Formats: sequence, structure tokens, C-alpha cells
Amino acid sequence: MKIVVTGGLGFIGSHTVVELQNEGFEVVVVDNLSNTSLSVLDGIQNITGKVPTFEKLDLREKEKVQDFFKRHHDISGVIHFAASKAVGESVENPLLYYENNINALVYVLQELQQKPEANFIFSSSCTVYGQAETMPITENASIQTAMSPYGNTKQIGEEIITDTAKVTNINAILLRYFNPIGAHPSTEIGELPIGVPQNLVPFITQTGFGLRKELSVYGDDYPTPDGTAVRDYIHVVDLAKAHVIALQRLLNKKNTAKVETFNLGTGTGSSVLEVIHTFEKVSGKKLPYKIVGRREGDITSAYANTDKANTILGWKAQSTLEQAMASAWKWEQKIRR
Repeated sequence: MKIVVTGGLGFIGSHTVVELQNEGFEVVVVDNLSNTSLSVLDGIQNITGKVPTFEKLDLREKEKVQDFFKRHHDISGVIHFAASKAVGESVENPLLYYENNINALVYVLQELQQKPEANFIFSSSCTVYGQAETMPITENASIQTAMSPYGNTKQIGEEIITDTAKVTNINAILLRYFNPIGAHPSTEIGELPIGVPQNLVPFITQTGFGLRKELSVYGDDYPTPDGTAVRDYIHVVDLAKAHVIALQRLLNKKNTAKVETFNLGTGTGSSVLEVIHTFEKVSGKKLPYKIVGRREGDITSAYANTDKANTILGWKAQSTLEQAMASAWKWEQKIRR
């Protein structure tokens, strides 16, 4: 079966391509290379023994999207990762996020709705919950006002998919990730941020390697045990495997609704300082950091209740924070050689 993976050379996308190919799927990767490199294809090939079909394509270009789906009319499903994903950047440049995250989604769905049957997996985020009222967060938690344009694009994206699925032959699963970290155990692929990392773990590993002078910790006055923000950090390979399971659920027509939603996390919250100390433990390095003011758009705490994914999908995160941080550090060392 042929599966299209948009943003398939990105961090989560590339790991999902590996898991799809390991399960025997034929994969077509679409990516505009705005936040990744073609070298990721080599990593995928080194792990799986095969190169996915690759097309450089910007999904904001509607006519090119139409042409792509005409040429790939025999696809069985789409896993949609292609999106900008940094909270801070979205606050500074909201229109970039609305154009990239919403237009691309609409153009892909417009093509899928013309098919007699379409399966769609959406890369959503725990940011749709905003600052949830209770922890851990279940899928039934109310959708709060978005704290950032990035979070808002994920909320709007989910609404667009839900509205479209009601009146078309599209079946969809919305996967709300918590915080993906780590790298493939082979160290062939991992997180490759362009420029200054917007996410905590690559900034930690780059600081550990000496590329950054010190890490900024945004706020130590949150109402948490050590004052720093708490997140649920999930190993990217665990996350990738969940996408394959979700896709198989749709392909096997096991879904019980046109649109289903699942949280993907570990169920455990870790503070920024805990993540730093875990890195220090696995790397043997002391990490220079300073406490600075809170960052606009950040929330206090978010970690998942994963019972639904555990029970219905039969999926559970396997890796610990230590294992994830160790893999991220191995990857950082490899790419700096």
C-alpha cells in the first residue's frame, strides 16, 4: 500500500517513514526542505535498506498539490506532518503559521475528498488543550483558548478535518502529541533544527556540545515542584510507531467514528530542570544554564492521560526519559563529528 507522508524528512516524519517501511508500506515523502535536509533520505535508507520516493513540494502551492495527487492517484492514506511548529516563532510571525499550517492542510484535504475513500492521520498537539484545568490531560479535556498562533493552527486544523470528514469519504485520526524528543537508536536520523533550536532538548544537546554558551530556562516561578514548566517528553520512535498503528486501524476499518482522537505521551510530567539533570546524568557533562523571564505562549504544565491510546490502539510508550535523552546526545555527537 502506498502512503504519502507530508513533512516526511522532518524529525517525527522521518522516524515514521522508517516504521512504515519496516512494516512493508510503500512510502512517498513530500517535503519542502524548509527545516530539514535531503541527507535524511540516506539515514532512512541506511536503517531500512530502501529509499522512499521523494518529491520536493511546498504544499502552499495549490496547483502543485493538485498535480501531485493526480500523479499519485493510487494512495491508501496520508500522514500529515508538514507544518511550522515553534510556539515562540508563531507569536512573532503569526501569518507564516496560518499560511503554512492551514493552507497546506486545506489543499491536501481538497484532493482527498475527491477520492471514494481516504485515510488521514493528522499531526496534532497537546497545545490544543491550552493550560488544561486538571492533570493528567484526557482527550475529553475542554479545548481552551489557544496560548499561541501555533496552538491555534492545531485547533483550527482539527476543526477543519472534523467538518470535512462529516461530509466526505475521509476517515481521520487526530494524534495529539506531547513533547517528542530523542533520536533513532541507530543514530542514522534525529532532530535537525535549522539555526537556533526552538525546542528544549536540541538546545540542551547543542549547549552540552559547546555550540551554545548556555541554556536559557524560561521562568522558575511556575506553581510546580521546582518552579520550572512541566511537560510530557516522549521518545520519537514510540511516537512514530503510534502513527503506523493508527494508520492500520483506519486501513482495517476498525475505527468507530469518522474522526478519532488520541493523546500520545508517556503519562509522566518532567520539569525543565529534571530534563537538564537527566541530560547531565546520561552525558556526564555539567550544563551551563541561566534562569530568565517566562516566554509568551508557554503554559505551566501539560502531561497526558494515555489510557485511551493504551487500550484502543494497544500502544504504549516504551522508552524512559533517560533513554530518550541518551539517544538525543548520541545523535548530537554524531552530527558534530
